[in-house]
Amino acid sequence: MRTDFQQVLASPVLAYDEGLRFFMGQGTLNEVLRKIAKDLENKGIDYNLIGAVALNQHGYRRFTEDIDLLLSREGLEKFRNELVGLGYRPAFEGATKKFRTTAENVTVEIITTGEFPGDGKPKPVVFPNPSESKTEIDGIKTLSLEKLIELKLASGMTAPHRLKDLADVQEVIKIKGLTAKFAEKLNPYVREKFLELQKAVAESEE
Repeated sequence: MRTDFQQVLASPVLAYDEGLRFFMGQGTLNEVLRKIAKDLENKGIDYNLIGAVALNQHGYRRFTEDIDLLLSREGLEKFRNELVGLGYRPAFEGATKKFRTTAENVTVEIITTGEFPGDGKPKPVVFPNPSESKTEIDGIKTLSLEKLIELKLASGMTAPHRLKDLADVQEVIKIKGLTAKFAEKLNPYVREKFLELQKAVAESEE
């Protein structure tokens, strides 16, 4: 009998144990991630892993409660038509982009190509097509580090409730040892903020 992941999260002891297993590449969340990747591949749905699990793939160890995916609009429609009812269900009545795995009750949230990060308003930084900015890490198609940082910067810059995205970028800068030169890979819209955070990290280590 599988453990309900939401019940695991509600228990400090079980959540702590799951977190430790997650960082070792084990546990429910990692098992579900591999299953989702396989299901999407089998259905011919291109995807990118985004969010906290993507940060984990790139080396920033941070536990999370859900799995975030980037799909094209066509990919989302195919997901609804071919996978909902076969291992996945809407997270709540009327949900169109938020789902739960039927067996484990893990939340899967989907962002689509063309959406804007942060406040959702038009800006030079946009969620790309999953075929454009991916890298494969441990068999999982993951959004590239450059694009992930770009999106998190744009999010934190425009949405007061998303300041944790800037904190995430600062931690990635520290862990990956990113220099000011990395800013050249980013959209001009977010370069100044990246340089500000990179400078703060560099000064704190002097």
